[in-house]
Amino acid sequence: MGVPGEDAVETEGRPRWWADEMLGRLARYLRFVGHDVAYARGLADEEIARRATDEGRTLLTRDRRLAERTPGAILLSSPWIGGQLREVRAARPSARFVLALDRCPECNDLLRPLAGPPEGSAPVGPYGERPRHGTPVVACPRCGRWYWSGDHAEMITRHLAAWLQGSADR
Repeated sequence: MGVPGEDAVETEGRPRWWADEMLGRLARYLRFVGHDVAYARGLADEEIARRATDEGRTLLTRDRRLAERTPGAILLSSPWIGGQLREVRAARPSARFVLALDRCPECNDLLRPLAGPPEGSAPVGPYGERPRHGTPVVACPRCGRWYWSGDHAEMITRHLAAWLQGSADR
């Protein structure tokens, strides 16, 4: 399909997307760089196409028939995250692809600065890690997850650089 029309919503180089169910990992990584990505889990193709159109989002899909039915959709051919990111960047060269940590990778809500951990607790990551003293922490108001820039953020940045340069695909 092609680059979406002029009416697609974009803010500061951050397009708004709908990712179909085959693109969950891509949705997470686009959220890491601050893109607003709705994720179509468990929805029929007709519903995905309708919502993408109604919400002014560009559909990202690997499903040729769904792309053909959805105006402005971007049909991705790569099965790998690196190739998918390069295809999205090729379709939208003005879009930012730099780690932002301002959108929840799980639920897509905007993250908010955490004034301080609740009494008697401290942020803990999925593997028991904690932020360095003085590291700013952000929280998702919808799902309650906490995030900060640490080793995981550095790893994401390295992966993004390798994928976007084409030196890795997975």
